[in-house]
Amino acid sequence: MWSRRIERINELLLQEISRVVVERQDPDIGFVTFTGVEVTEDLMQAKVFYSVLGSEDDRLRTAGALEHMRHEIHQDMRRLESLKRIPTLVFIHDQTPQKAARVFELIEQIHQESQPVPPEPEKKPVVRPASRGRKPASPSALKKEKKSARPPQRKKPR
Repeated sequence: MWSRRIERINELLLQEISRVVVERQDPDIGFVTFTGVEVTEDLMQAKVFYSVLGSEDDRLRTAGALEHMRHEIHQDMRRLESLKRIPTLVFIHDQTPQKAARVFELIEQIHQESQPVPPEPEKKPVVRPASRGRKPASPSALKKEKKSARPPQRKKPR
């Protein structure tokens, strides 16, 4: 039961932190996504995981802006009636999206390298039955033999 309460608090904090950051719209904050919150069992500290779309410079500016906004976010969350105390927020950059993208790139590279090159159709030598006592015949001679082996066609009487 205690773990279920922790999960609900994690979700509540994630929603509220996202709402506050979107409302403030600080220009230093890049395209940030909050990926999760982990509250300690004593509810005194919450690790807030976030990822930033953009360059390393964007990530650093966003980290600084979030640290600057931490007190404001904490003050705004005091209105939550379901929590007796608001945990101290610690923002941690989540590298999971970058790691997942890298793993995906590696899998694609391995997949491309492991695809077999389609083999060219092999030309099989034509094996013809040997004639008794004669040299093997040429293809044109074989055609003539086949034609001569047919029974003659009879003409229909009128």
